[in-house]
This record gives sequence, structure tokens and C-alpha cells, in this order.
Amino acid sequence: MLEELEKCSICPHNCNINRLEGKIGRCKAKESLRIALYSVHNFEEPCISGKNGSGTIFFSNCNLNCIYCQNYEISQLGKGKDITIEDLADIFLIQQENGVENINLVTPTSFVLQIIEAIKIAKKKGLFIPIIYNTNGYEKIETLKLLEGYIDVYLPDLKYAENTLGLKYSKVDNYFEIAKDAIKEMIRQVGCPKFNSNGMIEKGVIIRHLVLPNQIENSKKVLKWIKENLPKDIYISVMAQYFPTYKAKNVESLNRKLTNEEWEKVQNYIDELGFENGFIQELGEHEEEYVPKWEWDE
Repeated sequence: MLEELEKCSICPHNCNINRLEGKIGRCKAKESLRIALYSVHNFEEPCISGKNGSGTIFFSNCNLNCIYCQNYEISQLGKGKDITIEDLADIFLIQQENGVENINLVTPTSFVLQIIEAIKIAKKKGLFIPIIYNTNGYEKIETLKLLEGYIDVYLPDLKYAENTLGLKYSKVDNYFEIAKDAIKEMIRQVGCPKFNSNGMIEKGVIIRHLVLPNQIENSKKVLKWIKENLPKDIYISVMAQYFPTYKAKNVESLNRKLTNEEWEKVQNYIDELGFENGFIQELGEHEEEYVPKWEWDE
């Protein structure tokens, strides 16, 4: 399967470079897997972290260039270390032995082919907990189809309904068209969320949306599209954790946190649309110290 990296078209950029020879495209990933860290994470949505935490694995590099990325050292600067496919399979099993609720693959897009091979190895060795694909939403349908049967839960962002913002803030001019179709494919594969007796998600899609300052209309358009185009049982996760970091500190429209008024407008619109399922963060009081708290769950 890795021979496809000879002309990489894993994501919508279709760079067609030979990663097996060390060439780099938009995401700057090479042949080898690169991760920044793996950990037990306790601050995801309640149905993901639960009591035992989510077994997160943060992959280096990203196929978007969001100027406000809160993990920019990993996603944009490539912080991390190279590991083998066998190493990744072992990490899956270590996380499972730690008692986590699931395996949470964070920004995995550039390494889909290697991840699939690692999952195969780990399952033969006893991996059984759900696997979460935690993505920015800028995904290629053909690549997602390769993941069918290997991924239990998709956790995509839907960042923008306005492509002008995608170009301005993430350096892609077709984000909405790509992400909305990718989300539909994810729903086709795993459907709306299903939970175990402890309330932990076992299968399904939860759509995340980070509200940006000065862009409440974009958030309304995102929410309206979800409501009008996806199953009524879909789960959303609307996040207030934005704080200015990375290049956003120097961008006037992004160099502050959300105001209470902005956040109230978004919450009121969620009520107006009549969403039945999901999670809403409380508005944080601090920046880097902010720990999300979730206050709505149906």
C-alpha cells in the first residue's frame, strides 16, 4: 500500500511528490511516521474522554496552514520524532493497557496508509477499543474509503462555510466543498453516534466547530448547513476555546478571544435551529491555561 506515496495524493492538495524518496509537499510529511507525543487526554468531549481518558496520539504536520493553530509547533513546525509502523502498533496497545476509552488519532491525514498498516498489526495482537479519526475535515473521499472498517469514530472539524475565510486563515480556497463532502462520506461509513452503557461513544460522527472572533456569521452558516443537510440525530461539538496564538496574534481580526456577546449569539442560534444532540463548551476565562468544560449534552 505504501507504494502510493511514490506519487502522493492522500489529501485534496494532490501534490504528487515521491515521499518514498524524501520529497515533501504541502504537509511536509515524508515516508516515515512522525508523532509529537502520545498521552492520556482527559479534556475531550465527555463521551470521548470519560473517566479513563482518551488515548491520544498527536501526528506531526498538517495539510492545512491555519494561522491560529493552537498546536502549531506540531502541525506547522513539524515538531516530533520518526517512528516505524510497528512502533505505532505498539503505542496503540500501550494506550489500551493504560485503560483508555479509545485510540484518538489527532491530525492523522498525512499518514493514513501507515496508520492502516499499524491498525492491522495491533488488531492481530489484541487491540479492541474504538479508534477515533480526529481531523481538520480537509479530506479526500478516496482516502476516507481506504479507512472504512478501520475507523469507528470520525471527529471532523467543519471550520468554515465561507471559502474566503478558509483562504485567509488556512491557505485553502475550497475548504467548504471538500469538508462537507468528506463529512457525508464519514456519516455513510459509521452513521450517527452510538454509545455503550457508560455513555462512551463506540461508533459514529461528531462534528466539531471552533467559533472564531469576529466571524459569528460564518459559525451560523456552518450550523445552518449541518442542520439542513445532515441527519437530525447528528452530534455537534461547538467550541469556545479559541485564543490568539501563532500568527493570529498579529492579525487584527483574530488577536483576541471571543466576547460573551459573541458566544451568546452562537448559543442562541443553536437553540433557534433546534439541534437535539451535542456539546457546547463554556467560555474560558484564560488563554493557554484554559481547560474546556462541557455544559450541554442531550
